[in-house]
Amino acid sequence: MEKSKSLHELAEVVGGHVIGNPQTVISDVTHDSRQAGEGALFVAIVGENHDGHDFAHAAVETGAAALCVQRAVGIDIPQLVVARTRRITGELASEVHANPSRTLDVIGVTGTNGKTTVTHYVESILSANGRAAGMVGTIGSRVMGEPIPSVRTTPEAPDFQRLLAQMRDRGAEAVAVEVSSHALELDRVRGTRFAVAGFTNLSQDHLDFHGSMDEYRRAKERFFNEYEVDTAVFNIDDPMGRTLSGSYERPQISVGERGDFEADEIDFANGVTRFELKAPGFRENTSAPVLGHFNLSNLLVAMACCFAVGLTVEEIVAALPSLAPVRGRFEIVSRVDEPTVIVDYAHTPDGVARVVEAAREMAAGRVVVVVGAGGDRDRAKRAPMGAAASVADLVIITSDNPRGEDPDQIIDQVLEGVTRDSIREPDRSRAIAAAISNAVVGDIVLILGKGHETGQEINGQILPFDDRQIARQQLNGLPKSTNFDPESGSTGS
Repeated sequence: MEKSKSLHELAEVVGGHVIGNPQTVISDVTHDSRQAGEGALFVAIVGENHDGHDFAHAAVETGAAALCVQRAVGIDIPQLVVARTRRITGELASEVHANPSRTLDVIGVTGTNGKTTVTHYVESILSANGRAAGMVGTIGSRVMGEPIPSVRTTPEAPDFQRLLAQMRDRGAEAVAVEVSSHALELDRVRGTRFAVAGFTNLSQDHLDFHGSMDEYRRAKERFFNEYEVDTAVFNIDDPMGRTLSGSYERPQISVGERGDFEADEIDFANGVTRFELKAPGFRENTSAPVLGHFNLSNLLVAMACCFAVGLTVEEIVAALPSLAPVRGRFEIVSRVDEPTVIVDYAHTPDGVARVVEAAREMAAGRVVVVVGAGGDRDRAKRAPMGAAASVADLVIITSDNPRGEDPDQIIDQVLEGVTRDSIREPDRSRAIAAAISNAVVGDIVLILGKGHETGQEINGQILPFDDRQIARQQLNGLPKSTNFDPESGSTGS
């Protein structure tokens, strides 16, 4: 498949004009001057902290064939001049890579919580039905089970289109993609046709970036208002999902109460959820290895996405027993003869509330929560996270990824929202040890905030840290927390 275009052809696609040789052949697109090798078009993106035009000389020295700029630069090299470089970077990259989303079923999923779980479920259901599937998201990217290096939840536009092209060239038929609000606001998925655009839910997050809930909501709405989407899937149990569904005038599938896909007669037991599935032309009792109403909602969204790309409901249901746990997403790391210990990525007030609610439904005994908040991120959600955790029987507030902030100050802000007696333990390992040593069989210990992560970011360094590993060590008795006093919140040695 030809994967190159002339500068003139690209100018026609994005409405720019060419300075220099219009027949210059472009075989790749990049916004990183360090990656601007032979045949590359370097796009000078104007960002909040850096202006790509300042790196034009570096890109030429690296081997760039041409530049895409908002203003001509004084270098003797072909230049494509456009009004807004960021806005058209995805379209340029898609065109150069022979428009991979035209031959792939790209299933994009957006929402505050659940994106990772939904994309994993979509990939699993498609694969179980013989569809060659890929996935792009927070935990990584892979195609037909093989990892592909990538960065960010949703990669930058040139990297994203290059990644889709790699998957297409390896034989993929469909790709499930997490589409973050940052990606929508920064045009990282421009130039992509989405066979499906799915919506999970909306709650407070990323206000450090978006500024307000209104702006955050508008970023999500862009996915359904500005992109080429064949079919939308909306979780109408969520208020914004209902609103989007009610005003959407193109093909859609609704999920939730009175939706096209609905779960009724729900029963959670022994790691399995049994429910009556109501779907187009289908109404039967079924089961799936998922836990919690929030995860069942994620599953319904995934099922609707798979239905939208051609699987029958019967094929989807047949694939449910083979669903694998999603790493760091309500992941049980304990054995049946131990207190139930669950690691989850919940890092928003709504996410914490949903996980605690799910644990309460499952627990024969108490619910214990270990939670903190990330540094250099949305400070406004910290106290609400503490409030959400307060529904548990025992709350231990600890450090998450403090990054460049003082962990104790972050903990103070989380504690402002805690409405019950709690334990303060800045050392995350000791906090996990305290929670587990204070639990018995029948209790549920929730370790929240980091999920799949295997490092803790402190002052510019990422130090090895895996909640699952620390929890397992404590469950195994290595190391043991001794003399734990739940009244004082201290551990001794």
